Amino acid sequence: MRVAIVGAGIAGLSTAWSLTKLGHDVTLIEQGSIPNPLAASGDRHRMIRRAYGEADGYAQAIAEAFDSWDMLWDDLGVSHYANCGVLGISQFAGDGAERFRIGLDRMGFEYERLDSREAAQRYPFLDAATFRYAYFDRDGGTLFSERIAHDLKAWLRMRGVDVRMHTKAVAIDPQNASVRIESGATVHADRLVVTAGAWTLRLFPSLAENLSIYRNAVAYLTPPADLDDAWSNAPAIVDIGGSSDGYVLPPSDGIGLKFGARAFKRSVPDAETDRIAGPDEGDRLRRLFAPPFSRIDEYTVTEVKTCAYTFTADERFFSKRIGKTLVVSACSGHGYKFGAAVGQRVAHALETDDDTTLVQWLRAETV
Repeated sequence: MRVAIVGAGIAGLSTAWSLTKLGHDVTLIEQGSIPNPLAASGDRHRMIRRAYGEADGYAQAIAEAFDSWDMLWDDLGVSHYANCGVLGISQFAGDGAERFRIGLDRMGFEYERLDSREAAQRYPFLDAATFRYAYFDRDGGTLFSERIAHDLKAWLRMRGVDVRMHTKAVAIDPQNASVRIESGATVHADRLVVTAGAWTLRLFPSLAENLSIYRNAVAYLTPPADLDDAWSNAPAIVDIGGSSDGYVLPPSDGIGLKFGARAFKRSVPDAETDRIAGPDEGDRLRRLFAPPFSRIDEYTVTEVKTCAYTFTADERFFSKRIGKTLVVSACSGHGYKFGAAVGQRVAHALETDDDTTLVQWLRAETV
């Protein structure tokens, strides 16, 4: 079967990987480079964790995500994953971190609970007076997304995939599985997969009733010199507690300390709107992290990166078949950790025409 894929973020790359392993003829079309720094999955590293709050279906599916990544590491011959563990920090009753912990309890996942004094002794960047408790899950950590994209691109090319970078899709004929590109040429296939992330609505404006575009930013920081070792040995932080929904990826293997906050996102009309970070964005983001971090004014912002995502109203993954075309949006802020598994599930749906199972899995209704 000839399959064309539009969009080479992690969903498109992993779908191409899965289809190639199944023996299909794949063309991968990407409007930018691979990795594309503007794409939802284009940042240097992303978190994978078991904590999912009330979303038990995704918490159950994370085992499949880990297994799928292991399959990918076997094929690439290298693992781009650091199992540094994941920390949650609760500042007040019922905050996001506590909801994540309650979800771990409900799922029967083991973790280590620390009172604020114990947590601050272990992680000296914390201010024990500003939070109630912390908890540490040994399973989870950091996925190095830029390296994954780079090596997947090379793997696909070595196996004969037609990888077309800097090739912009301008129109889709979903009934005939064809793509018109900016040069005026048309790519024809038996099946078409669109994994274009925040650019999906340019190709399918009618999906605006299902998908919205949000813009966010993350900041890379240099901590005070005496905290370098503490941060270098720190886990990922799924939630700092409080109201900001802040999260952290520690410095690892040459990649710096990253702060992000789900509360920092805002709706935008287009994936390319306001993609240049404002002069004070890094500082505004940094200040969200005190509490629970001490000495936050001593951290230096070195870089701010913007990102754009599609979201559904319930923040679950989305797919819809239109003619011979399957549109998949799995980047509602938490899609990367499932990237390898999404590709395998999409490839299976293309082979079986079983849309129902794919939709149920993407929405974590069954696993």
